[in-house]
Amino acid sequence: MSSVFHRNLKGGLPVASHGDGVYIVDTKGKRYIDASGGAAVSCLGHSDAGVRAALHEQLDKLAFAHTAFFTNEPMERLADTMIAHAPEGMEKVYFVSGGSEAVETAIKLARRYHVEKGQESRRIFIARNQSYHGNTLGALSVGGNVGRRAGFDSMLMEVRRIGPCYAYRGQIPGESERAYGKRMAGELEAAILEAGPENVAAFVAETVVGATLGVVPPAAGYFRHVREICDKYGVLLILDEVMCGMGRTGTLHACEQDKVTPDLMAVAKGLGGGYQPIGAVFVSGKVFDAIGKGSGSFLSGHTYIGHPMACTAALAIQDAIIGRDLLKAVRRQGKAFDKLLRDRFSESPFVGDIRGRGLFRGVELVADRQTKKPFDPKLKLNARIKANAMERGMVCYPGGGGVDGVAGDHILLAPPYIVTSEQLVEIVDKLELAINDALKDSGAAKAKKGRQKVTAR
Repeated sequence: MSSVFHRNLKGGLPVASHGDGVYIVDTKGKRYIDASGGAAVSCLGHSDAGVRAALHEQLDKLAFAHTAFFTNEPMERLADTMIAHAPEGMEKVYFVSGGSEAVETAIKLARRYHVEKGQESRRIFIARNQSYHGNTLGALSVGGNVGRRAGFDSMLMEVRRIGPCYAYRGQIPGESERAYGKRMAGELEAAILEAGPENVAAFVAETVVGATLGVVPPAAGYFRHVREICDKYGVLLILDEVMCGMGRTGTLHACEQDKVTPDLMAVAKGLGGGYQPIGAVFVSGKVFDAIGKGSGSFLSGHTYIGHPMACTAALAIQDAIIGRDLLKAVRRQGKAFDKLLRDRFSESPFVGDIRGRGLFRGVELVADRQTKKPFDPKLKLNARIKANAMERGMVCYPGGGGVDGVAGDHILLAPPYIVTSEQLVEIVDKLELAINDALKDSGAAKAKKGRQKVTAR
């Protein structure tokens, strides 16, 4: 019996032994291709020689120095590198130890900004349904993931909510993508006016929605409208790029593709690539200047922020992404991955949507493709797919409740940036088998006479 308090108390897990590129090998020698980078974390795979060498070198110099007493070279160098490649207007980086901390810090910074500006009444945050921003209480408050909030609702701060920009299920027949995006952005303006602009601190959103909806990019023009609305009413824009940022979508920051710059932006996962726990908040000059010229302090630190080892790992990863031109590889392989998925699943009666950017892809499963009716959540189809994929030697990220918080099944795919064409084929092959097995095991496909496979091949 393990002495570890695991996430799931009702099942055993294989013991990871070592990494080999895009594969994880367990103690029994079984190899698992990491098709989701864990949770869109392992952007350079599990055995990058450059990152390991950098960590060894730093460990010989300095493992830790508390940031209340010292700055350190890796932190300073990482911040310089990140700002050099940041969206225009971003001037500072506040380091933390993970995504939840990053969002929590962004929320506090937004509040601090308004206080410093003498706008004490701005304490309301607006966020979207069917979103996820982390597990700390502040981050969970702005998140709209029903399952993750369950049992904690009474402890969370009040947040106003608007609908997600989810074209597959929200776009009206005959409505253009741009018209849909403008309409959904209009919900933000309505929410601001209802709350009173003088009371609203910030709007929080994932640039590309990750785990809760299964990789849903915004409609064309959506965030341009959002930016204009926020500016109109003095509301800060906080973008959560914890999962979709740091190269995952083919640009270093996902918002680059939407031609917007937020006031605060949270990143993590791909920043440290799993080699060390690290997250960060990009801070615009506007926000930093207000605090710097005001009280001059932001008392929200954690013990391990700016950790030299964590910053060393992240710096090595950023150097690799830039130096090895991996963003180009993400775009190239992302297009190939999209084509493989569409060639394999586009005619399936059980795949409703295939979507994403770069090496960040989602496959949504439906009981009826014409009506988009989701499978009965009691079937736990997405969990079955995950289990079957693990059995076949593949890690993928399942999700449920995307439609209404309860129903809806999808699989998120986010392989490392170093993935090869042959490995992409392996991922699609194993995903097909895992889905077919899940449909068969659950009886979910019986209504489709004689068509129990996800593909017709």
